[in-house]
Amino acid sequence: MKLQNQISDQLLKQRKTEKQEDVRGPYYRDTTAIIHSSAFRRLKHKTQVFFAPSNDHICTRMEHCLHVASIASTICRGLGLDSELAWAIGMGHDLGHTPFGHTGEKILSSKMQQAGFGAFEHEINSLRVVDFLSNQGKGLNLTYAVRDGIVCHNGEKLVKSIKPTFTVRDLDVVHERKGLLPATYEAAVVRLCDTIAYLGRDFEDACRLGLISKKDLPGDVEKLLGNRNAQIIDTLVVDVIEHSNSEEGISFSDELFPAVQKMIAFNYEYIYKSPMLEGYERYFTRLFSLILDYLGNLLRTYEFTEALYTQEKNMLAMGFYHHLMDMKDAYLQKDGNLDRLIFDYIGGMSDTFCLDCANEILKPEHLNDSIEHSLTGKWFDVR
Repeated sequence: MKLQNQISDQLLKQRKTEKQEDVRGPYYRDTTAIIHSSAFRRLKHKTQVFFAPSNDHICTRMEHCLHVASIASTICRGLGLDSELAWAIGMGHDLGHTPFGHTGEKILSSKMQQAGFGAFEHEINSLRVVDFLSNQGKGLNLTYAVRDGIVCHNGEKLVKSIKPTFTVRDLDVVHERKGLLPATYEAAVVRLCDTIAYLGRDFEDACRLGLISKKDLPGDVEKLLGNRNAQIIDTLVVDVIEHSNSEEGISFSDELFPAVQKMIAFNYEYIYKSPMLEGYERYFTRLFSLILDYLGNLLRTYEFTEALYTQEKNMLAMGFYHHLMDMKDAYLQKDGNLDRLIFDYIGGMSDTFCLDCANEILKPEHLNDSIEHSLTGKWFDVR
């Protein structure tokens, strides 16, 4: 079944700032812009499900994006759609995720609402990353189709089928994910593939870590989908290609969709809501509060005076100062204030950097040197 978008290529390939396209074509060019962005680099140290994994075989947020992009590209090839558009959306869809995955998103959202902002939603923030936070406030200048696909990817809301709207809207006024539907078939494919990509992989990672066993998966789910990530992906890719059509849009079959629902319910009960993962929330809440209070106090007290940040003698203070100076004018031009800058800064952190911030605030590296001097007798007074 070959599908075609009912919307002009000219509209889909439009950029905020006009660009002379090159040999890469507009969508592959968007992919390269995403790959070279700082936000994409940080995904290698951001949580997919399991926090700051030291195990090289546990999925990170970057790997998840690669999975989504490759699965979506495959389905688009099978449906005669633009695989390069799907690849670009898949690579960029989670650029706005917080450290520590959905737990971090929940905590940051609560903090932002307490400060008078709306809820934090990573889909909306991913668009914010590519439109504003990247490139010192200039954004990545991506095509409309890729931007639309990024903001509409909500893979956590499970649906059997998605039919595109084939309409162009002003994405600058989109502030919540509720009710968002994508403009293209390719974006609809990515939305289903977000689910396909994490369904089996999260199960496999949980098994690898001993949280659950493969034999725990309900028998009817295993019979229909398989119990290995590769099996589950292959089964669902073929299913979506065979059952998508112009009436329903991009769709799972009536036969397999209940199994997908049941496996997601299983993953929620035994993985995402497990005591092991939920136990981290209190710690990460304290960590976010510590960083927010510290950086907020620096900004209120030191404003834009470099020498004062230098006196803190820690890498976090200096890193934040340089980020502040890079982004200050962009925030003032866009919002008229710097109220959201610290929330954006924390939202962009990797797991590892966020954890390191606690050490920088409470025990910066120069104090370690002082302790070593003391223990060698240079500064140590035995009286």
